[in-house]
Amino acid sequence: MRQNFEEELNDLHVHFSEMGMMVSEAVYKSVKAFINHDKELAHNVIENDVAINNREAELEKKCFELIALQQPVTSDLRKIITVMKACADLERMGDHAVSISKSTIRVKGNKRDPKIEAEIADLSEIVKKRVEEVLEAYLQYDVTKAREIALKDNQIDEAAHSITEKAIEDMKRSSDLVIGAADYILVASYLERIGDYVTNICEWIVYHETGKVVELNTKNKDI
Repeated sequence: MRQNFEEELNDLHVHFSEMGMMVSEAVYKSVKAFINHDKELAHNVIENDVAINNREAELEKKCFELIALQQPVTSDLRKIITVMKACADLERMGDHAVSISKSTIRVKGNKRDPKIEAEIADLSEIVKKRVEEVLEAYLQYDVTKAREIALKDNQIDEAAHSITEKAIEDMKRSSDLVIGAADYILVASYLERIGDYVTNICEWIVYHETGKVVELNTKNKDI
């Protein structure tokens, strides 16, 4: 009986990792679509979001079944709760990738700012790297690495703030740039929120290992 339970817990672990890779790809594709004005790729991200949502629902259902049928002890219960909470954060990251894709589809012939778009591309690379790092930390339940990743969130915040400031300057300079600049601000905010959810997962890694709910980033964010 115990061996079967361990196998089911391991399956949760694997399926979470697969969901994480799906989300990481969605984030990458959404920004690539935005920068390249690729509406077809943006539609692809939106269509594939169903698979991410289904994976979260499957994981959540399995977690509830394990709790109800196996009545896990404290350490195993923490593992199940960690999966439930962290996969919810992944699902929200996927939602923001969809929002970026919708911005791509919405833009029609607006004047663009190549310099800001280059900064958005750079920010997306940082965010993608953080997502990959937190997934690796989760697979290893590496508390030290999780704390280090959370400390890097300021880098994402500062880059998003820089993009916002430059977009506002564009708005002031030319009315032709207002619509495009508004999208830059939105996309930067979506990427920043994805970074916040990375921090959330870092906190769930710490919870899994210590049993303590900690705040690794003091700014306002959803847990």
